[in-house]
Amino acid sequence: MRVETTTLAGLLRLLPTPHRDDRGLFTRTFDSAGAREAGIDPASFVQDSQSRSVRGVVRGLHGRRGGGEAKLVRVAHGTVFDVVVDARPGSPTFGRWEAFTLDDVDFAALYIPRGFLHGHQTLTETADVCYRIDAEHDPSEDVAVHHLDPDLAIPWPAPITLVSPRDAAAPPWSALVSTES
Repeated sequence: MRVETTTLAGLLRLLPTPHRDDRGLFTRTFDSAGAREAGIDPASFVQDSQSRSVRGVVRGLHGRRGGGEAKLVRVAHGTVFDVVVDARPGSPTFGRWEAFTLDDVDFAALYIPRGFLHGHQTLTETADVCYRIDAEHDPSEDVAVHHLDPDLAIPWPAPITLVSPRDAAAPPWSALVSTES
């Protein structure tokens, strides 16, 4: 597994090597030794989750207050436009975002450290996104920022077909910034 750094400090892109033949493919989606070499504690993950969305759905931008949560995100089926926003006060890349295509072709995964917001848009008929998370869910720590926030200006690549009521009512980036400072 190859590990690449990104423009956002701490955010890593993990690239496995799928083995393809006439039967299809086989790929390792997680490797403890590779994670350790990249500075990720493989034993820290306490929860695995999965979402399934249809074309055009946007989920996010979500994060956690308090201790936050780190996560390893990958797509098991389909393709998503995946967005990560640095929401760590004091970070040199605070307020910057980076986007990636995650799919079931190259099986790249993102390691998203604590203090980031995360969201994605489904680009195929359906997509299954898998999350490995290092903290048990505490709804009182949930935080969200509106996916169409003009300060972030994320160019979602497809028409948005559906968002949850919670995401539609999410506050702007400026509201998060004012509570974090």
